[in-house]
Amino acid sequence: MKHIIILGDGMADLPVERLGGKTLLQYAAKPMMDQLAKEGRCGRLITVPEGFPPGSEVANTAILGYDLNKVYEGRGPLEAASIGYEMADDDLALRCNIINLQDGKIITHNGGNLETDDARVLIEYLNETLAKPINQREGCERVKFITGIQYRHLLVIKGGNKHITCAPPHDHPNEQWRPLLVKADTPEAQKTADLLNELILKSQELLEEHPFNKARAARGERQANSIWPWSGGYRPSMETLQQQYPEIKSGTVISAVDLIRGIGHYAGLKIAEVEGATGLADTNYEGKAQAAIEALQKDDFVFVHVEASDEAGHDGDLELKLKTIEYLDQRLIKPIYEHILKMDEPVCLAVLPDHLTPVEMRIHVGQPVPFLIWHKGIEPDEVQQYDEVSCVSGSYGLLKLNEFMQALMSIS
Repeated sequence: MKHIIILGDGMADLPVERLGGKTLLQYAAKPMMDQLAKEGRCGRLITVPEGFPPGSEVANTAILGYDLNKVYEGRGPLEAASIGYEMADDDLALRCNIINLQDGKIITHNGGNLETDDARVLIEYLNETLAKPINQREGCERVKFITGIQYRHLLVIKGGNKHITCAPPHDHPNEQWRPLLVKADTPEAQKTADLLNELILKSQELLEEHPFNKARAARGERQANSIWPWSGGYRPSMETLQQQYPEIKSGTVISAVDLIRGIGHYAGLKIAEVEGATGLADTNYEGKAQAAIEALQKDDFVFVHVEASDEAGHDGDLELKLKTIEYLDQRLIKPIYEHILKMDEPVCLAVLPDHLTPVEMRIHVGQPVPFLIWHKGIEPDEVQQYDEVSCVSGSYGLLKLNEFMQALMSIS
């Protein structure tokens, strides 16, 4: 039995008054997911362990069966792995957003939907004008910025201390940014916190003067006018999925997001490259579906991650989030399902989000998420459609963390 997980990042939601009190999954036209729920079995899953932030790095790692208390090191190291940066033992790697500030507030966590080519220019500029002077002062290569994708980049602090508190920018839209500056959790981490805050403040001065932002300002567009480092950690130690589950001989991860690709790297999965995969609503759904179909021909396990619903949720865009759910249903899940029906070897298919990203809150929420599991010959339960409410009565009940992966891999 082959296994494929299709994950719609942040697509679960809370009841919305504008939708008559329905959630977006209840309201959206998603006949494929509803069919799979009707023909398969459903349940809910707690994806965020107690004491951990409800971020995608936590939830996706838990969904894949890992104990966060043993392997969690934050987003930074995972994104370093995806980018191809090999961390040294004394490296502190942090996710580094380029964000938009206005009137003393965080307006967007994405720098006004920054494109990678533009971001690369800004990252190179920051290495030259910000990192280089600090490295000369320190007498070593203490600070390094590394280009990632769109607004998501990497900041490496040589000899940095991870015992700091950093605020994820997507959790604080329209909030004052100064109270959210980095704080040391221990006296030993104060030097690292001071350095990071220096980088944030200096970046604002430098980015404001860059021609890219001056041109944006002249057009009345949002500027990419500050860095925001967060979720730092050291190099993680993780067993591969092959080491944990003998059913998995080989696997592939399909995602436009460095974080997910990094988790896949440490989990022992190959990383599929899909042209036009953006992490937004305009992503290449068909290309991802085709990549999944090709991976199913060769691999035992496929993990398909689609970021679009999460981004729409963070933007508070109700209509766009509904579209992303419908696109996922028809442009990705449907062609994969239709191909599975033609395959000689049986395939077990699961669909779920990693967490809630409610459009009316614009942040991650760590409540249980609905999931469905389907394969040919499965005995269905009573659930007739896929959403947060219907899956409460699913036969799997309420699972926790690695119980989902255990349940999935027990189907053989």
